[in-house]
Amino acid sequence: MASEMASAIDLNLRQVHYFVTVVDEGHLGRAADGLYISAPALSQQIRKLEKRLGTELLDRSAHPLRPTRAGDRLLAEARVLLQSATRAVEAVQEDSARLRIGFMTASMTPQTRRLLAELRDRHPGCEIELVELAWDKQAFAVQKGIVDVSLMRPPVADPEGLRFDLLCREGRVVALPVDHPLAQRGSVALADLDGEVHVTDDEADAVWVRWWACDPRPSGRPVVYGPSVHTMSELLEVVADGNGISITGEFVPSAHVHPDVVFVPVSDVEPSSLCLCSRSGDSSPMVRAAREVVRTIGGAANDRVGS
Repeated sequence: MASEMASAIDLNLRQVHYFVTVVDEGHLGRAADGLYISAPALSQQIRKLEKRLGTELLDRSAHPLRPTRAGDRLLAEARVLLQSATRAVEAVQEDSARLRIGFMTASMTPQTRRLLAELRDRHPGCEIELVELAWDKQAFAVQKGIVDVSLMRPPVADPEGLRFDLLCREGRVVALPVDHPLAQRGSVALADLDGEVHVTDDEADAVWVRWWACDPRPSGRPVVYGPSVHTMSELLEVVADGNGISITGEFVPSAHVHPDVVFVPVSDVEPSSLCLCSRSGDSSPMVRAAREVVRTIGGAANDRVGS
């Protein structure tokens, strides 16, 4: 038994992978191209595996190449072996993994907290690091690898290489000073806000600023922009002082309260999408896990948004 175990342990997984690839392709050259090695080197590795097992595994007279009887017996077990090896590596990576999540306080909704709780429950070995980012750096931080994912509200001017998975949708509200004529309304229409001075952000994507200000307006009235702000605290102070108003998400009031600011629902604008933003080509275990939890939370409403 001990000698059989040692024999199995000595099996070279890379050579087994090469054998499976050759069988799948049916052609040594195509298999070599896919494996990024030369055809002679691939042939040599297959010969070494055959020597190790003491039998021929490929019928080289066949076109396309096919396994011998011994090769057939190895093939099924080899696929299971390679899948098990892949799962073992992923399990170790996941157990020692870290997921860096970019956020701003306005994105910490009940659904966001459920996402974090589900990730910690499903992957207790993962270190989840929350990184607070300015609202204009959410997509940039993902693109540059500063964070693995971020919780953000599209649109972005440059979505190249980014993937957006919908966590939830939220209505939009307008932040008004408490003494504003519209402050006591149950809701307002967009036309009610025509002519009002809107806060802006001279460091954020212009596309993002205009989308939140609902610019252009259905009425054709130009949006008037006023003071530039870079944080939610700055925004609230500008609004409280009566120097501008701002359209934002309905979850914002739960995270940001100011005694001199009220939030009134805007009835006739499309909702905002709170998304998990990640790099399109990122297939690391914890990024995949985060996307899966987002799909679970979003359910039927969780359609892919953007690219």
